[in-house]
Amino acid sequence: MTSKALDYENLNENVKKCQYAVRGELYLRASELQKEGKKIIFTNVGNPHALGQKPLTFPRQVVALCQAPFLLDDPNVGLVFPADAIARAKHYLALTSGGLGAYSDSRGIPGVRKEVAEFIERRDGYPSDPELIFLTDGASKGVMQILNTIIRGASDGILVPVPQYPLYSATISLLGGSLVPYYLEETANWGLDVVNLRQSVAQARSQGITVRAMVIINPGNPTGQCLSEANLREVLNFCYQNNLVLLGDEVYQQNIYQDERPFISARKVLMDMGPPISKEVQLVSFHTVSKGYWGECGQRGGYFEMTNIPPKAVEEIYKVASIALSPNVPGQIFMGLMVSPPKPGDISYERFVRESKGILESLRRRAQIMTDGFNSCRNVVCNFTEGAMYSFPQIRLPPKAIEAAKQAGKVPDVFYCLKLLEATGISTVPGSGFGQKEGVFHLRTTILPAEEEMPAIMDSFKKFNDEFMEQYEDHRGYSRM
Repeated sequence: MTSKALDYENLNENVKKCQYAVRGELYLRASELQKEGKKIIFTNVGNPHALGQKPLTFPRQVVALCQAPFLLDDPNVGLVFPADAIARAKHYLALTSGGLGAYSDSRGIPGVRKEVAEFIERRDGYPSDPELIFLTDGASKGVMQILNTIIRGASDGILVPVPQYPLYSATISLLGGSLVPYYLEETANWGLDVVNLRQSVAQARSQGITVRAMVIINPGNPTGQCLSEANLREVLNFCYQNNLVLLGDEVYQQNIYQDERPFISARKVLMDMGPPISKEVQLVSFHTVSKGYWGECGQRGGYFEMTNIPPKAVEEIYKVASIALSPNVPGQIFMGLMVSPPKPGDISYERFVRESKGILESLRRRAQIMTDGFNSCRNVVCNFTEGAMYSFPQIRLPPKAIEAAKQAGKVPDVFYCLKLLEATGISTVPGSGFGQKEGVFHLRTTILPAEEEMPAIMDSFKKFNDEFMEQYEDHRGYSRM
């Protein structure tokens, strides 16, 4: 039989090398078990509405009216929809070139980009240029666009925090670049150490790799830590000294569960630092409607903002964005609503605040329940989730369990997570999917299951874990790191 282009052995090697653990072996097995009738709790992906989070009312009302504009002509529309939702729907429809079914500019609707720029100015205290803001199908598409622009070949390296969200490793692999890891320090609450950054860059350079950009994920995914202002200054100084573009993944900026370290954007810290750094460091910042208290993952709304990127480079990024014609328009409207929510005095304001505060306060409680639950388990150590949507406990696997995993042809934490899935229906992601230090094992779970279900989920986890440890432990003890 003739070999064909789409036969597995003839595929692009970069596609075959590309790994995305969040939807990997564990997820596929969980889907199989679900088909067989087992109840599965999908905590493998930050997908709030799939785990029961209710959508915010006001944005859904506005988008419903935009999707069905004939409702605006109905004399009874005011009986079903509040006046401020009707006014906002008319506002967004007027910004489009023919409603939600028409392509927009490849960078997104100009009026929505202006709303994003105004949001950034309110947040950071510095003006933002809508011409340097591109709306995208979720933040992931924006990250892929920018990495595609930066990576020229295998000798181009991107500094990525480890543990990392596998969007970065998968995309860098797909584009044929090199991932240059810098390790976060678990014992320092997943802190970032500039000495470690310098070592990572030196090692990469010794292997002939040109490090061109650095990624920060703030708040962290999967690690949940919030970077301090001092940390961000160190990072920006490091990028300045090493001539690196900084990619600021700030999609969890609404998800903060402690008061000591509020979210501060990399852009604000950069501007506060003043010249020459504020005029020199190239920064691309990313945000989304998928996270925060919105959780509108399926709507695919996102943006990136460029700082200190020269006009000719912006033109090239625009050119590549144009290949896809237009980001999805409903997602753009959701982004406009996220950056410009109801204001005090608006009819929908009190309900919007009540709903959004209710979600964030519940997430804060769930983060505590989960951290305490993991720390009550045998051989499990977990830092508190300061922000984002995940717990990333370290599982101290006994040597016998590591040996059993080897016999089964599995990575040890994959072995543990598969056993957990089969026993409890809890679908997690093994730490090896995010990267971790040699000989140290973790899993990632979201903090998104319904609050009333959380104690039972943690009891189920504890029962499984304690039985697993009893089975594989030889009771002679072993070190944590």
